[in-house]
Amino acid sequence: MSTRPSEELAHALNRRRFLGVAAGATAAAVAGTAAAAPDAAAHGRRDRCHGRPAVPRGRLGIQLYTLRDQVGTVGFGKVFDALEHYGYDQVEYAGYTQGNGPITLPRLRRLARDHGLRAIGSHVSYHVDDPAGYSFATSLEQVLDDAEALDLPYVGTWDGPFRYGTTVDGVKRAAAEFNAYGAAARRRGLRFYQHNHGNEFGFCTDDPTVRIYDLMLAETDPDLVFLEMDIYWAYTGVHRFSVRPDGTPAPFDPLDYVTADPRRFPLFHVKDGEHDEASRDGYHMVDVGDGDIGYQRFIGTVTRGRYRKYHNWLVERDDAVDPATNPAGSFTTARRSAAHLHRLRA
Repeated sequence: MSTRPSEELAHALNRRRFLGVAAGATAAAVAGTAAAAPDAAAHGRRDRCHGRPAVPRGRLGIQLYTLRDQVGTVGFGKVFDALEHYGYDQVEYAGYTQGNGPITLPRLRRLARDHGLRAIGSHVSYHVDDPAGYSFATSLEQVLDDAEALDLPYVGTWDGPFRYGTTVDGVKRAAAEFNAYGAAARRRGLRFYQHNHGNEFGFCTDDPTVRIYDLMLAETDPDLVFLEMDIYWAYTGVHRFSVRPDGTPAPFDPLDYVTADPRRFPLFHVKDGEHDEASRDGYHMVDVGDGDIGYQRFIGTVTRGRYRKYHNWLVERDDAVDPATNPAGSFTTARRSAAHLHRLRA
């Protein structure tokens, strides 16, 4: 698959449509999928057999957007059955509805707990263009009420600081709102976080010496605004934005952001990509372990020292439901990615 220039925008629009509403895609049956054995042969080529587990015990999760077709057909219960079987410890929500009947938040909370899954966080739209009318900007207290009902330690947005454009002042205005949401979350015993895509690593339109991600970090309070680094999208940012618009070099390594301030990055999306020179982003998505992103190095570096059991590693594949790019289906992605990360050694 070649990543087209509109893929990141299309992904954002698709996620907006999914948040707060049930997905309606046709899914593969659960029977037989959950019981399938891990596909060791496909994942073994970059694993080391010795050393400590790269992902600490209890810290492997999945963003349920990966399985939105299954949530939209068989519901949370059967999805959680499969995730428990695959050895996941955590889930991150991308909406609280399912396609096989209504479910209350207390019931959803119990269902996750009964399957040994900790609900670690949730993706909510940032501002008013969410078609479901449910976002931090429009429904802040409801967002926080729902997070409390689900016993979430974190609640955040998948959206970038682009509400007011990509000028320096526009990014600063968005950062100020992130600070306000973080303060409101902290008053409720929660932590607010922002999840990146690739465009955050671009440059401000009125000052191309300023990287948007750097400005957002500088303008947000580290005690109020935390970060969920999507590692795949961060490396697409390296591909796209290692040179400024004027042609001067601007190299960076996403790992350096984390090692500089590991406390700000409690959550990560573990999403793999295979190099694709025909793609604007430089990669196309694959199951974790099948791509070229150096997860052994990345996770091994982050989990050294005092923060080893602080970080949480959440599998995601945006196109897992697309039969054109992932014909094996989203359950297979969840199973194979977990199998690889369970074997990965640091």
